[in-house]
Amino acid sequence: MIFIVTLIVALALFGLSILMKKQMRKQESLLSLIGAFVATAFAVFQMITVVPAGTVGVVDFLGNVSKNTLKAGVNFVNPMARVVKFSVKTQEIKETMNVPSHEGLSIQLEISLLFRLNPDMANKIYKTVGPNYASIILQPQFRSVVRDVTARYDAKALYTGSREKLANEIKKAIGKLVGPRGISVEAAALRQIVLPARLTTAIEEKLKADQESQRMEFILQKEKQEAERKRIEAKGIADFQTIVSEGINEQLLKWKGIEATEKLAGSQNTKIVIIGSGKDGLPIILNGDK
Repeated sequence: MIFIVTLIVALALFGLSILMKKQMRKQESLLSLIGAFVATAFAVFQMITVVPAGTVGVVDFLGNVSKNTLKAGVNFVNPMARVVKFSVKTQEIKETMNVPSHEGLSIQLEISLLFRLNPDMANKIYKTVGPNYASIILQPQFRSVVRDVTARYDAKALYTGSREKLANEIKKAIGKLVGPRGISVEAAALRQIVLPARLTTAIEEKLKADQESQRMEFILQKEKQEAERKRIEAKGIADFQTIVSEGINEQLLKWKGIEATEKLAGSQNTKIVIIGSGKDGLPIILNGDK
């Protein structure tokens, strides 16, 4: 509509400029001509649309939606058409809801859904849903899927080790529902799970008992290893003593006695007195300082 009005104004100004020129009114003719050029430039500008980065444009010309979407950048379009811009960036929906567990307990769940629009299906979304597609088809489906999935899990499992598995199931389930509509689900992030106070206390006490049991098991295992080490050490000492005792005989003792006598005899600081033979034929040696 603006394009048509601007074009009419430009033509009128051109006509006025010609009329003023014929009447020898040069100043009025020049002003009219400048106005005509400005109106023409503005009309031409209506044929150009700029699509920002991270968005696509859907062209709606009098109710007829183009099958092709406009990419980011400068695009030439029918000046009579309306261009509706859709973001294709990652978006987030945050929900805080009370959901049931497998036992029927009410659990407070805080969860975020990360999603983005498929650029090639923006025109379909525009025709079938409209720009507010997230609140119309995504949020209701999201809430329904979350409640359905959590109902398969026990409350204890949600509190302990099944959070990632639960998030993956939610992502897959919602993706199957909204994927064909042109919405890609990237992640379903569980921010917080709040269980009933009594159940939380019971689970924490159970976890503490399990940790204490594991600690005692570790201590017992360590003591067993220490006892085994001591047993091996004692056996080694006993084996050494057996070997040594078997190696000591009368000939060895006599030989060691002779070695000791020779050593003392060679010492300059020792006085040696041999007073005869002792037991087993070895000499009795007395020594003292000079």
